[in-house]
Amino acid sequence: MIRINLLGGERQVKKRAFTFDSNRQIMVACSLLLVLTVAGIGYWFWSLQQASTQVDQEIADAQREQQRLQSILRDVTAFDQQRDQLQQRVALIEQLRGGQSIPVQLLDEVSKNVPDMLWLTDFAQQGTDVTIQGQSTTLISLSDFVGNLGNSPLLVKPVEIVNSQVDTMQVAAGRGRGAGPARAVDVIKFTVKAQLVPPKNAPPPPPSGRAAGPGRGGRGAAPARPAARGGR
Repeated sequence: MIRINLLGGERQVKKRAFTFDSNRQIMVACSLLLVLTVAGIGYWFWSLQQASTQVDQEIADAQREQQRLQSILRDVTAFDQQRDQLQQRVALIEQLRGGQSIPVQLLDEVSKNVPDMLWLTDFAQQGTDVTIQGQSTTLISLSDFVGNLGNSPLLVKPVEIVNSQVDTMQVAAGRGRGAGPARAVDVIKFTVKAQLVPPKNAPPPPPSGRAAGPGRGGRGAAPARPAARGGR
């Protein structure tokens, strides 16, 4: 009687099912390599996106910082201009206060009436005549200055502008590293004349001609001549 061992054959088939030949091993290795390559490319692309986003954020931050610095630069430039004007006013006031012939009260009155965008370059007094010279960047500032002087109780109205001319000056747009190209600015040079209000206790002006009375030398005045008689 012939016996067939079916179980042994099945075991051999199962063992052969789990074995891989060299071709299948190469195919699996290539598949793994392809998956790793795709994964690496995906990670590299994601890294580039992250870097691009970061660069865009840094550019936006730099632009905001640039705008902030430009705003600060404009404020500093305006502050420097105001400081220069104040220094010129203070220097002029100190210079004028040194003169004994100019009343301090008049200097204070003039300095209070100087508007923005206007500065004085010369101040002179001869008797009751006052001459003021200066410069302004706008006609409105010059008009306001003359109007303020006209309202002063120390000066006689009207205050007149005797001379004015427009000159062009080159002014730098900023200072330091952020300085821009120079730009042309029109400056109005003017001369204003006014008269002081005479004080209430001021002596009356002397009459015309020589007054009668003793001279400095101690001699008396010459006797008056008799009036001539009329004609026949």
